[in-house]
Amino acid sequence: MITYSEAIREAISLEMQRNEDVFLIGEDIGVYGGGFGVTEGLLAEFGADRVRDTPISESAIMGAAVGSALTGMRPILELQFSDFITIAMDQLVNQAAKLRYMHGGEGRVPLVLRAASGSGTGAAAQHSQSLEAWVAHIPGLKVVQPSTAFDAKGLLKAAIDDDNPVIFYEHKLLYKTEGEVPKEQYSIPLGKADIKREGTDITIVATSVMVQRALIAAAKLEREAINVEVLDPRTLVPLDEEAIIASVKKTGHLLVVHEAVKRGGFGGEIASIVAESRAFHSLRAPIKRLGGEAVPIPFSPELEKAAVPQVEDIVQSVQKMLGVKMTCI
Repeated sequence: MITYSEAIREAISLEMQRNEDVFLIGEDIGVYGGGFGVTEGLLAEFGADRVRDTPISESAIMGAAVGSALTGMRPILELQFSDFITIAMDQLVNQAAKLRYMHGGEGRVPLVLRAASGSGTGAAAQHSQSLEAWVAHIPGLKVVQPSTAFDAKGLLKAAIDDDNPVIFYEHKLLYKTEGEVPKEQYSIPLGKADIKREGTDITIVATSVMVQRALIAAAKLEREAINVEVLDPRTLVPLDEEAIIASVKKTGHLLVVHEAVKRGGFGGEIASIVAESRAFHSLRAPIKRLGGEAVPIPFSPELEKAAVPQVEDIVQSVQKMLGVKMTCI
């Protein structure tokens, strides 16, 4: 058993051992070991040439990563908080995402942008956002949201091997969670969903930390003889549409859960895919989305909790969708 953060560190270390073109760049990733300790020990293992601490300038970090990727390197850059992608948006959206297309496939940009995302740590409005729908909207970018240590290691390997820019979101609350992870390197294909729990009554498509909350909710609902299927897309781009459609055809109900603000969130994309698919005629109730409130993430612990879906919200949503009398469980 190792933690989510340890699994990420293992994936990075193994890839840096295997391929000298892989290097790290970012704020405090060397001596300090990363904002959340993920890169601890890698400076001692690989040296300052391959673990490069930078000034506090997300646009410079992103620009350096794009340039080095174009020349054949495979940078892994860390932005301490995913909120600060906003400062690097020009380099990310107008350069990294488009250069391969603009050069007819000749100019590849194989970089991985790692960033800690989400709420739950009292980091307040500028350090707690979930902005994955922004980057998922941009052609040329791939978007990954692992929910377990096993997935984190395998998906990061696939992201590093990919010849396109990949945004790799790591939820802060998941860093200390543990799971069974093989010591050897392995790869999980981008675009391959995983059913975390088989069920027959309703499909919950959940992302990132909401996968864990959906599993807890499913265990509670089982006491009321409600059989919940929990599907984790693992990657938003590419998205395993067929897995989602097949699950909804089986259960006839769909609840989409994400931490990001519901308005304009990726849940709307998933809902529309199902509505436009052959699964539509299998639906026995309208699709429901459960997302964050349209407010900046508060500093107050109680308000922060109220701003994003919790286990109880998932339980009550399922009960309401299935017409089950709500109980406090």
